[in-house]
Amino acid sequence: MGITDSFLNKVEKKTNVSKETILSLADRLKGGNLKDEKTIRGVIEELSKITGKQVSKEQSDKIVKAVVGDQIPNNLESMMD
Repeated sequence: MGITDSFLNKVEKKTNVSKETILSLADRLKGGNLKDEKTIRGVIEELSKITGKQVSKEQSDKIVKAVVGDQIPNNLESMMD
């Protein structure tokens, strides 16, 4: 799955996080273990700081469960519509 410029523009518009920041985070994640709960929680915390949005323990738990359990949609662009 490639990340299109259109998708990045949608994310940037909705989150006020620059495309450069998004791509930088993605590069750091490439080598990470996305089946590791600690890694996922670290990413959630970093995104929370970047966006200025609080993520509750319950929300974090749901995100971790979805990522570790491969329950993330293949078409992320559809989530931004």
